[in-house]
Amino acid sequence: MGVGAPISKVTPNLFHWMELGLSHDIVKMPEIQLGAHTVRSHGVKVARAHMHDWLILLLLIVIDVILNVIEPFHRFVGEDMMTDLEYPLKDNTVPFWAVPIIAIILPFSVILVYYFIRRDVYDLHHAILGLLFSVLITGVITDAIKDAVGRPRPDFFWRCFPDGKGVFDPVTKNVMCTGLRSVIKEGHKSFPSGHTSWSFAGLGFLALYLSGKIRVFDRRGHVAKLCIVFLPLLIAALVGISRVDDYWHHWQDIFAGGLLGITVSSFCYLQFFPPPYDVEGWGPHAYFQMLAESQNGNPSNAINGQNVQQSELESVYVESQHGRELSRANTHDSSPILDGMNDGRRY
Repeated sequence: MGVGAPISKVTPNLFHWMELGLSHDIVKMPEIQLGAHTVRSHGVKVARAHMHDWLILLLLIVIDVILNVIEPFHRFVGEDMMTDLEYPLKDNTVPFWAVPIIAIILPFSVILVYYFIRRDVYDLHHAILGLLFSVLITGVITDAIKDAVGRPRPDFFWRCFPDGKGVFDPVTKNVMCTGLRSVIKEGHKSFPSGHTSWSFAGLGFLALYLSGKIRVFDRRGHVAKLCIVFLPLLIAALVGISRVDDYWHHWQDIFAGGLLGITVSSFCYLQFFPPPYDVEGWGPHAYFQMLAESQNGNPSNAINGQNVQQSELESVYVESQHGRELSRANTHDSSPILDGMNDGRRY
C-alpha cells in the first residue's frame, strides 16, 4: 500500500483507537499487533534480555539503603545561624510511606492499564524498568548529596534542643545538641529534598510516558492533551511545596530536588523510548527493533512488521496532509488578496 493511500483503506483494517478520556482520534494503534507479544508469550524472553539491568536495580537499592544508614556530615551550626533554623517542628503532610505510592505505584498503575489495552510486553517491561531506574537513580543521587552536604533543616533548632534551651560550645559557638540522635541525624539532611526528587522522578517519567502515548506533539493543537501531561507534574510540585509548608526544607532544596528528578527521569525515559514528539514516540525502542529483526529473520513476519510500521507512517502522513489541506482551505477562504498575489507570480 502506498504512502498516499486513501485513509478509508488504511484506517478500518489496521488501527485500533485508544481512548484516554479525550476524543476518539487521539491515538491510533495497529490492530495487527494487539495481543501478539504478551507477558505470557514473551515476558520471560524480554526479562532475560535485560537481566543485567534488573541486577543493577538491586544494586541501587542496596546502595540507597547504605546511604540512609550512614551518618551525614554535621555542618557547623553557630549560635548566630539559628535565626533561620527556628521554625516549628511539624509532622509531614505527605508522610514518607506515601512517597513510593506517588512516585512508583501511581505511574505503575497507569502503565499497567495501558498494557491491558495494548497487550504489548515490550512497552510494559521497558516502562517499568525505566520508571524504577528513574526513581532509584534519583534516590541514590539525592541521598548521596544529602549525606555529603549535611545542610540543617529549617526546624533544626527544635530537633537539636527539644526543650527550647540552646547549648553552644563556649569557644566555637557550635551547637551542642541535647535531642534524640535519630532526630538530629534527620535534621542534617535538608539538601536536596527527597520527597520532591522522588516525586518528579516518578511522575516526570509518567508525564513523558503519557505524552508519547496520547501524541501530545502531533501538531493538531489539542490543549486537553497538555492538561493530562501537566497533571502528574502538578502533583509532584504540590508534594514539593508541602515540604516548605512543613518547614522540613528550604526553597532551594525543593528547586534542586525537582530539577534533579525531572532530569534523571528524562534520561531514563529516552533510554527506552523515542522522544514524545517523534513519529514512533508511542512505542519503545525494543518494539521497533523487534519488528526490524523479524523482517530480517522471517519473511512472513517481515510482511506483518512492515505493514505495521508503514501503517503508522501512513497515519501520520494522512493526518499531516489532512491538516495541510484544511490550512490551505482556510487560507483560500479568508485571503483572496494572497490568492491574487500568487496568481500574479505564476504569470
